[in-house]
Amino acid sequence: MLTGLYKPTSGRILLGGRDITSARPDVITKLGVARTFQNIRLFGAMTALENVIVGRHARMRTGVFGAIFRPPWVRREEREVQERARELLKFVGLRENSFDRLAAQLPYGDQRRVEIARALASEPSLLLLDEPTAGMNPYESDALAQFMRRLRDELDLTILLIEHDMKVVMGVSERVTVLDHGITIAEGPPAEVRADPAVIEAYLGKQT
Repeated sequence: MLTGLYKPTSGRILLGGRDITSARPDVITKLGVARTFQNIRLFGAMTALENVIVGRHARMRTGVFGAIFRPPWVRREEREVQERARELLKFVGLRENSFDRLAAQLPYGDQRRVEIARALASEPSLLLLDEPTAGMNPYESDALAQFMRRLRDELDLTILLIEHDMKVVMGVSERVTVLDHGITIAEGPPAEVRADPAVIEAYLGKQT
């Protein structure tokens, strides 16, 4: 619903004070919202670099006319987009010898890096990460948690993280909301939430 794929049956969604409840996904993207998916959704038959270039589409000026006739400014923009895509792949830690490999051929951890780079290509102010550590081992999860802190601090991004790995949640979050079957049972700083009796009961069970 936050990205416009589904429409809420009630309530409103506000982004910076602007009502985006009924906005199309492309409009929401242009307003600065990007996301990754729990199950990675890259274009497997495209290279890592091409996937990130696709993510830049929302910020490109080229339209149908430019794509057909390719005036100098279009070619210049394409070069700039390709260079920016390379910079983002380097930023997320992908090795340069993997830039031109098909996304489907990359290891799982590298695919996750490409997906994040693609999201960053649209220059978001709000980044939604849907269980980014799903399928990762503890070492990979720790590395991604460190990277999320870097995203927040270096790019001044607001990150909304959906995650079941409590170590990751407590390690990167400034504010935590805990849901139990769709109902908010706790909200606040990580240390307070971790000690909340309702949270302990929901995750560990009630003492008898």
